[in-house]
Amino acid sequence: MREKKVKNLDMKQYGMVVALIAVFLIFSFLTKGANMTPMNMNNLIMQNGYVVILAVGMLLCVLTGNIDLGVGSMVALSGAVIGILLVDYKVNIWIAILAAILVGLLSGVFVGFFVSKLGIPPFIVTLATMLMGRGLTYTVLQAQTKGPFPNEFTYIGAGFLPTIKVNLGGRPIDVISVGVAIIISVLILLAEFKDIKTKEKYGFATNPLWQIAIKEIVILAIVWFIFSKLATCNGIPFVLVIMAVLAGFYHYITTKTVAGRQIYALGGNAKAAKLSGINTEKVFFWVYTNMGIMCAIAGIVLSARNGSSTPKAGDGFEMDAIASCYIGGAATAGGVGTVIGAVVGAFIMGILNNGMSLYGWSTDIQKIVKGAVLLGAVTVDLVTKRKKG
Repeated sequence: MREKKVKNLDMKQYGMVVALIAVFLIFSFLTKGANMTPMNMNNLIMQNGYVVILAVGMLLCVLTGNIDLGVGSMVALSGAVIGILLVDYKVNIWIAILAAILVGLLSGVFVGFFVSKLGIPPFIVTLATMLMGRGLTYTVLQAQTKGPFPNEFTYIGAGFLPTIKVNLGGRPIDVISVGVAIIISVLILLAEFKDIKTKEKYGFATNPLWQIAIKEIVILAIVWFIFSKLATCNGIPFVLVIMAVLAGFYHYITTKTVAGRQIYALGGNAKAAKLSGINTEKVFFWVYTNMGIMCAIAGIVLSARNGSSTPKAGDGFEMDAIASCYIGGAATAGGVGTVIGAVVGAFIMGILNNGMSLYGWSTDIQKIVKGAVLLGAVTVDLVTKRKKG
């Protein structure tokens, strides 16, 4: 009979969830609960949808040991294309969306070519695309705002799923939101149960039952808190569906596919990855091409949320996306990080932005705080590695 192995909970893996809860509770105290209202929860999700999308794409770049500085400009350029097509040429919204994705794809291919084929450092190439993309955006928009957009398009960034309201204790509750929360809870518990059984089957160490119970209780509490707030407001934002689909898809790619393992191998040791037969040029190419597509999706969501395209759209988004990855546990040297961690990091950044705005801090102070948080996250990562070394 195989002996059951026991290990302690990996606090680095779940420390960011604890940090997210702590930041949220701190601003709840400072704002006297203003950040906990159902309407603010809606706003928090909608305002950070594009950051989550960019963070998921940026994680792949970070896993290779690099970053993409041009994402904010590419978001703006994709939005500009939508604005011109919808407002000036009155095209169908699906044609505009496909055109924006094509622009993102071409920009990603452009970066991927210079990085993978010519061997130019991603920092330099993406710095160039940051400047070029912003310049192109101002040029095609002629420094003007394009809008308003049709309601069918703005639904993408500002719409909600259909609701079924029932009165419960004199308050209307959306049954759809409650049902989704139940489904998510069941899936989380089934995934945990399957993980435990798989580890036991192959003799891997498992966490003590009490640690697993605490972890699941905390995760389920977060799920029910969010969906209970949404259920008492307008229901589930459509952008939340987009975020969930993308996060789930890339979580699968990074954990269950050969392509995902190749990214981790490249970031862990590029020379060893190449010697083992991995086509590192191909990996670099598709990672940055994918980032261009994610920029386009974020640009679509942002322009739909704003109902217009502006030359300044996406300003500073690259910093939020990069910070989200590092705050979410990604290593600066590459090879370490998860999609879930990037999503959690994005929401930590979102809660910081939202909480500081509600508390009345100026944008200058907000930048100082976000910079300090980013520096702290990277410092902890590097100091931890040196101690282990």
